Amino acid sequence: MIAAVAKNRAIGYKKKLIYWLPNDLKRFKALTTGHTILMGRRTYESLPKGALPNRRNCVLTRSTKQLPGCECFTSWDEFIMTCKPDEDIFIIGGATLYSNLMDKTDRLCLTEIDDTPAEADTFFPDYSDWQEVWREEHDTDDRHAFRYAFVDYEKKH
Repeated sequence: MIAAVAKNRAIGYKKKLIYWLPNDLKRFKALTTGHTILMGRRTYESLPKGALPNRRNCVLTRSTKQLPGCECFTSWDEFIMTCKPDEDIFIIGGATLYSNLMDKTDRLCLTEIDDTPAEADTFFPDYSDWQEVWREEHDTDDRHAFRYAFVDYEKKH
C-alpha cells in the first residue's frame, strides 16, 4: 500500500487528497512506475488525467462499465489471478480498498505528514502493529508547508 497520511491517519476530505506534497508525488511515481497499481473506482475518477502512464492500472469496482486505460475487476480474487507471482502491486486507495485489503498487504510505503488537518473524512487503517523498517525525514521548504517523512513498514511476525 502507498499513501500520504496525517498524524491522525487522515488521507482525504470531500473526495480529495488533503495534502499536495511535490516530493510525495515524485516518490509515488518512482515507486509505482513500471508496476501494477490497484485502486477503487472513486480513486480512479479522482485522477486528473485518468489512468496513470507507464503502469498497469487496475480498478476494483462493482460496475461493469470499462474505464479508459484500466483493467477492471469485481473482486480481489479475480484481480490476483491475473498477476504474476513476482509482480509488484501497489494499492493506491481509497480508504475502502485500504481497509478491505490490509490483510493482503505485506508492505506500507507511507508519507507521514507532521500535521493534523482541521477537516478530514477519510482515514487510512490503523497500522500501529506494523514494524517500521526505513525512514527518511524532511523539513519544511518553499514547496512543503509541513515536515514529513517517507516511512516503510512491514508486518510484524
